[in-house]
Amino acid sequence: MRHTAAVSKSQSPDAVIIGAGVVGAACAYFAGRAGLSIAVVDRGPVAGGTTGAGEGNLLVSDKEPGPELDLALLSARLWRDLSALLPPDIEYEAKGGLVVAPDPTALKALRAFAEGQRAAGVEADEVPGGGLRALEPHLADALAGGFHYPQDSQVQPARAAARLLAASGAAVHLGEEVTGILRTPSGAVRGVRTARRELAAPAVVNAAGTWGGAVAALAGTELPVRPRRGFVLVTEPLPRVVRHKVYAADYIADVASGSAALQSSAVVEGTPAGPVLIGATRERVGFDRSLSTEALRRLAVQAAALFPVLADVRVLRAYHGFRPYLPDHLPAIGPDPRVPGLLHACGHEGAGIGLAPATGLLIAAALTGGAGEGAEGVDPAPFRPERFDHTSGPGRRENTR
Repeated sequence: MRHTAAVSKSQSPDAVIIGAGVVGAACAYFAGRAGLSIAVVDRGPVAGGTTGAGEGNLLVSDKEPGPELDLALLSARLWRDLSALLPPDIEYEAKGGLVVAPDPTALKALRAFAEGQRAAGVEADEVPGGGLRALEPHLADALAGGFHYPQDSQVQPARAAARLLAASGAAVHLGEEVTGILRTPSGAVRGVRTARRELAAPAVVNAAGTWGGAVAALAGTELPVRPRRGFVLVTEPLPRVVRHKVYAADYIADVASGSAALQSSAVVEGTPAGPVLIGATRERVGFDRSLSTEALRRLAVQAAALFPVLADVRVLRAYHGFRPYLPDHLPAIGPDPRVPGLLHACGHEGAGIGLAPATGLLIAAALTGGAGEGAEGVDPAPFRPERFDHTSGPGRRENTR
């Protein structure tokens, strides 16, 4: 029999964060560092959603110049700083990325892409085809060349979320689904309700990932977050046969695409524990959790094409998650003017782990009354949550990436 505790009331925090994934944890961490008292609520465990199904990519290499890249560059610096403050079991690795081109046409496109990134502050070094093996000895022959991105890195996402949350000082309420957003007669947020308690607070942060749209609806507003399913293969433990985060150039186009159809482009990387992780697929199929043998087949074939040494390696398991997709591929970060006291920190799609620290810094700035350009020069305006509202005027963005 399910036991439901009586609703209780406790001392009011400055803000309640809905979501104990890496984005919610980063919001809690930076808000706590800014001197705020925080409560975090999640219907499941820490990192029980998208975060726990991620590879831990901290990428700048796949982002074109613009708001998301600005956020990624700030986050890359913050992750480096956090790696010195958090326990080593977050497995932060400044391994760098390697993007490879199968032919001269693809290499030319990569070169143009990298030129734009360099102007925005990205380190991108061209590697001729004959020099790729010096970086990755097991790469396939006959690749035209590629680009090395020293700023790409990696964490173990579930542990990183747990350690950020532990360091935040927040009161954490797990296994408690938020069933209501409490509001004043004037419509402003005044807290949240779960089956066990009411948490009164003048601010609520929606960091619910793929379920961010449902949380927005509880508050009486709209955010068009949709799930985009992705699979990852995990091999048997191996010697370090893959040194960097390696992927083919077509991955960049897949990330930016708004297609609902199945897309796959292998991203291959080793881990400190030995297994090789192979992603990534993308498809919009709602919350369908069924296994896609076609998605797994494509990943295996593409990974073996990049690294022939993997062709005979055993795959021990496959897992999948749902990326929180927004139509313009930018997250929603900051106050929602339609509901005073409501802030959003969701819709990062597959980049939430990489973008979490900068998101947390922006949210902390908003909660403490920060104005101007926001966190360390990052303009928060492109991430404003109301940009999808048809009444919000010419600032609305759709499919602009």
